[in-house]
Amino acid sequence: MSAIPLHSVTPIDVTRTALKETLKLQRSAYLAHPYPSFAERKADLLALKAFIRDNRDAIVDAISADYGNRSRHETLFAEIFGVMDGVDHTLKHLKKWMKPQRRGVDWRNFFGARNRVIPQPLGVVGSIVPWNFPINLSFNGLIATFAAGNRAMVKMSENSRHLAKLLIDKCPAYFPREKLAFFDETGGVGIEFSQLKFDHLLFTGSGQTGRAVMAAAATNLCPVTLELGGKSPAIICDDFPLRKAAERLLFVKCFNAGQICTTVDHVYVPKTKIADFVAMAKEIVVARYPRLDSPDFTAMIDERAFNRVVAAMEEAEQRGAKLVQLIPGKKWDAATHKIAPHLVLNAPADCSLLTREIFGPVLPVIAFNAIEEPIETINDGPRPLALYPFSNNKRLVHDLLHKVMSGGVSVNDGLFHVGQHDLPFGGVGDSGMGHYHGYEGFVTFSKMRPVFYQAPFSAVKFLWPPYGKFADWYLNFLTK
Repeated sequence: MSAIPLHSVTPIDVTRTALKETLKLQRSAYLAHPYPSFAERKADLLALKAFIRDNRDAIVDAISADYGNRSRHETLFAEIFGVMDGVDHTLKHLKKWMKPQRRGVDWRNFFGARNRVIPQPLGVVGSIVPWNFPINLSFNGLIATFAAGNRAMVKMSENSRHLAKLLIDKCPAYFPREKLAFFDETGGVGIEFSQLKFDHLLFTGSGQTGRAVMAAAATNLCPVTLELGGKSPAIICDDFPLRKAAERLLFVKCFNAGQICTTVDHVYVPKTKIADFVAMAKEIVVARYPRLDSPDFTAMIDERAFNRVVAAMEEAEQRGAKLVQLIPGKKWDAATHKIAPHLVLNAPADCSLLTREIFGPVLPVIAFNAIEEPIETINDGPRPLALYPFSNNKRLVHDLLHKVMSGGVSVNDGLFHVGQHDLPFGGVGDSGMGHYHGYEGFVTFSKMRPVFYQAPFSAVKFLWPPYGKFADWYLNFLTK
């Protein structure tokens, strides 16, 4: 066979080969050592934490470079702390999670039969990570993956170039390639990655891409966990202190410039309180971000994202909506990709701001007279990734939780259910499928393997053919 000419080898050919070779290497390593001990898993988790700790400032700088400007404090809080705290939580509980579970206490036990569920590693887990919280979303997946005893391959976003280079360069000092490997998106890598025969695939991103990933994984019968997005609503009920709700909601909405899959997409406010809510919002936001070029206020990730949100705002305004700018100066700055926080009043129901996930610092405010109105509107659309009810009325909160389905819920705040490591994280319907974080992450990336241990004496021998009167009596006894 003649050698392939160098000019015919494209970057995607090289990446395709690297992906397949890495998967083969990791699967061979798994088969050679399919059940890492607690000590080995603990070492892997501590190595994840050491990577974050040792490279903290470099990670902060790389993410900010990818954004153009990303608040240092937001990265430290949402990415660095979130991962380190996740490792600590997992280490605290991992021994218990790894223990075989006893199942089945019934008459069979009198003969000595036993049922057990044994958590065992799946093998090699693939993870496709978006740009908005690239450390949090990659490393929290790795925490669950390594806790369950697996190996991992991670594909970073094309918008995380600086961070991807850092991860690719630094990772080998902490993990061998047969344990963990990162890949950059250089064009077409995501498609190749999703077509690999992983033992499980975790994808975080848009619904449109999630459908393509699921279709690709289906050819390999590869199970998937899809963490998608959607239009997560907040509902401020009439009994809840309005200023407290505004302070909490606007923190979440402006955090990372609204570029969070679980952020508050829009808010329902009692019609009689709309004017007060707007006035409070102006006071609250300008005190936190006095000007658009504040280093504490994060930029939109790129020109495309900036243009999309600006176009949606202009469309709503042209169709009669009122844009309420919450900080002085420019509405937006194309050079820095920053958009000033805005409220939007009276937006048409079919405009982009109310039909597509916003993913920016723009908060439509929707008036309602009776609580049945937001319930009906939310239930008429795709199931959201999160729901944020604000009420001190326990009965009302109970009704909202049972009448409106969502992936997760934070009551009287926004977003914070995601950071609770003892709660599962995941969507439902259009907002995703499957869970990870904490114990549910351990279960997701494990085979919860059922094992039946037969007793020395098996009562099934009463049913061995030829069937006679005793078999009739025994089956009648069992089925009455």
